[in-house]
Amino acid sequence: MKTRFLVIALCLLCSLSFAQSKKKPAAKKKVQAKTTSTKKPAAGRKPNNTLTAGAGANGGAAAQQPSVLDTTRKVTGGPVKPFDRPLDGYYKKTNILSAKVTPYANLRESDVAFAKRIWREIDMREKMNQYLNSPKQRLIDILLAAIDNGELTAFDPTGGTVEDPNGDGFSKPLTAVQAHGKLASPTVVDIIDPKTGDKTGSHEVPGEFLADSLIKFRIKEDWVFDRQRSIFEPRIIGIAPLVKLKVSGVVNNEYQPAFWIYFPDARQVLAVKEAVSRNNDATGLSFDDVFMKRLFTSYIVKQSNDKDERIRDYAQGIDKLYESENIKKKLMDWELNLWQY
Repeated sequence: MKTRFLVIALCLLCSLSFAQSKKKPAAKKKVQAKTTSTKKPAAGRKPNNTLTAGAGANGGAAAQQPSVLDTTRKVTGGPVKPFDRPLDGYYKKTNILSAKVTPYANLRESDVAFAKRIWREIDMREKMNQYLNSPKQRLIDILLAAIDNGELTAFDPTGGTVEDPNGDGFSKPLTAVQAHGKLASPTVVDIIDPKTGDKTGSHEVPGEFLADSLIKFRIKEDWVFDRQRSIFEPRIIGIAPLVKLKVSGVVNNEYQPAFWIYFPDARQVLAVKEAVSRNNDATGLSFDDVFMKRLFTSYIVKQSNDKDERIRDYAQGIDKLYESENIKKKLMDWELNLWQY
């Protein structure tokens, strides 16, 4: 009996395995049939010319080639990705761009125990001042750009009036075109008659200004002792580029201000412009810091006096430099004499 049951079970297992082996090839045939089947174009719709183009002897290869072209067209014809400029370095300098001006302390007239007005000149040919004329960031370029954008106002340095005898009283504003014209001497151009070729006259054309040719700035400042805070400090009032202009075709040997800039208004412009350092690229100093921290060398050309004289009016040659240093020493001695030990 047991042997019969075993024989029957083996027969059933063999029949089941044989039936499953027959079903698998049928499934594969169905899958192949599905993959090889193609959809017929709907009624009233024209077949795609790009897919049927080039069909013939090489119909199979030609049918596959447009599909590759379509793929590339989808990739290249999509929305163009905007250009993302890589960072020039490993950190971004943002502190200087968001810098704010540190205002001066409030000063009352009753607290001023001593005041002296000083005019001094900065020569950018000196080694300590060469960064002010660096091709990367020039001081004159910053001022001219601010004047063109309307952020700063240039004032006429021509004096002779009761309210502004010396021309540095910020009394007459200039336009941006006039300010540029003050930096270069006008050029005289002859007017030629096109028919006869004879000279009929002449007119002036604004000259071309080269930033490298500017080598001096003049500063107007007040040295004030505030008895409320017991501080003796300088406060810059104005700054002016100095140029040599032609007068009646003759170059003037003396440097004259091209225009004046009111320095308290220029501080916000200079505070966001980084000063180039020779020794360190990460100083973080702005042009406003340069003037507030007195990071420049200069010499005095005039101090306020009862005769309104300049140093060159009563000193010549090397004596002008000696007088300049003498005025500096008197200012320092006045502060030192306040204290007793």
